[in-house]
Amino acid sequence: MTGIWLTWGKHSWNTNHRGVYTLKGTVAGRDGGWMHMTLRHPYEDHHLRFDQHARPYRAVDVLRLESLLRQLIDEAKPHLLGDPEWVGRAVAGLTGGTNSRLTQRALRQAATEAMAAADSGAL
Repeated sequence: MTGIWLTWGKHSWNTNHRGVYTLKGTVAGRDGGWMHMTLRHPYEDHHLRFDQHARPYRAVDVLRLESLLRQLIDEAKPHLLGDPEWVGRAVAGLTGGTNSRLTQRALRQAATEAMAAADSGAL
C-alpha cells in the first residue's frame, strides 16, 4: 500500500468532508465514511465504505486511527489488520485521553504506543 486516508459523507468522492467536525470534537454527519487506499502505484485506488457505527466518532480518535493505519503501512505490517484480537487491542489503545494535542508527532506517538500495547497483549 502506498497511501491510506479517511473521508466522511455519503459519497467516496466527497473529500470536502475530510475535516468536518462538531464543536464537541466528534465527526459530523451520520452518513458514515470511506477508507481510501492506494494499493499499488499507479492507479489501484480502492474505497471501502463504513456506515455501521452506533455513535459519532471523536475527531481525535479518527485522526489516531488514520495515523495507526499509515504507520502499519510504513512499517510493512498491514497483515496485522487480519488479526481481530490485535486490531481490538490496538484500537483500544487509541481511544480515550484528551484531544488537545493533535500534532503529527503526538499522533505518531499514540499509534506507536497502541501498536506496542497490542503486540504485548496488554490492555
